[in-house]
Amino acid sequence: MNRLLHLVPFLLLCAASGLAQQWTIGLFTRPVNAPVIIPDKATLFSDPIQDPAIHDGPVHWEALHTFNPAAVVRNGKVFVLYRAEDDTGRMQIGLHTSRLGLAQSDDGLHFTRLPEPVFYPAEDAQKSREWPGGVEDPRIVESDDGTYVLTYTQWNRITYSIGIATSKDLLHWTKYGPAFLGAAGGKYDHLQYKSGGIVTHLAGDRLLAAKINGQYWMYWGEGALHLATSPDLIHWTPVETPAGAPLEVLTRRPGHFDSGFPEVGPPPVLTSVGIVVLYNGKNDPATGDPTLGANAYAAGEALFKADNPAAFIEHQAQTALKPEMPYEKTGQYVAGTTFAEGLVHFHHKWFLYYGCADSAVGVVTAPEK
Repeated sequence: MNRLLHLVPFLLLCAASGLAQQWTIGLFTRPVNAPVIIPDKATLFSDPIQDPAIHDGPVHWEALHTFNPAAVVRNGKVFVLYRAEDDTGRMQIGLHTSRLGLAQSDDGLHFTRLPEPVFYPAEDAQKSREWPGGVEDPRIVESDDGTYVLTYTQWNRITYSIGIATSKDLLHWTKYGPAFLGAAGGKYDHLQYKSGGIVTHLAGDRLLAAKINGQYWMYWGEGALHLATSPDLIHWTPVETPAGAPLEVLTRRPGHFDSGFPEVGPPPVLTSVGIVVLYNGKNDPATGDPTLGANAYAAGEALFKADNPAAFIEHQAQTALKPEMPYEKTGQYVAGTTFAEGLVHFHHKWFLYYGCADSAVGVVTAPEK
């Protein structure tokens, strides 16, 4: 009995240190000490929107920054949709035009890119929402029938919203407009909102959109994490409190990496123990984690009940990813950023793709459990 009593403090220490948190996706490490996708000043794109006040002729569509990626496994390869900023506009965050490029890899580390973007503002029904700011910060999931569903930020330099688009091949896309358009009688039509991660489950190496209680679920938001539901992955309705406000399921925590605010990361994963939500957080200069820089972005994990996406269980004890390398601390966002958006299961590992200081794409990996 005395020996068992002596073990109690050790067991409590293990739990407090996170060793008991077997639900997390993993301990991520850097397989390469460099970005995997960087800007290319040579590639050109003949923009379908010709505005001489912004550009005249082909644009260097990925000349300044390539960051904030989505990722999916298709035909035994990793495909990454990455946000690329051209060299038009003012030299200020959010004032260039963003488009999405596509890159593929046999090993998840070395990528071949297409020379032109595959998703961009065009002369279509979404132009007023996407021009001249562009299309930003994608997340991607696959449906049971092989359709890819993209959530992304529509930015016209005045307001922003989560846009929805679908594709069968990652090359040709159909846009459906804002995720919440018309929901709840139109009360969300003018809401500014971004960052949508649709809940998935793992089937082989495919992360498929998961139904819970007969419907699809999406965690969304910057400032706090909210929920929305959908019958078809296209039309979404925010989950509300009894008072009619969007339900908050995760909020800021003083003293931690998300002390400024949390923001949705890659599509969450439904597992046997619950829904693992990998999310980003901004560190508050006054009340944040003193080991991180002021306003730096890091990533962590949170667990929610498998049958109730609104029911929070616990946070990961430590950050999953934080700015440590020079390329994560220098760039367009000088405070440092490891902004996670793309997660895949590939070659018996988890690959997490993230934006480095709003300037390049990085990757970390973790072994499957």
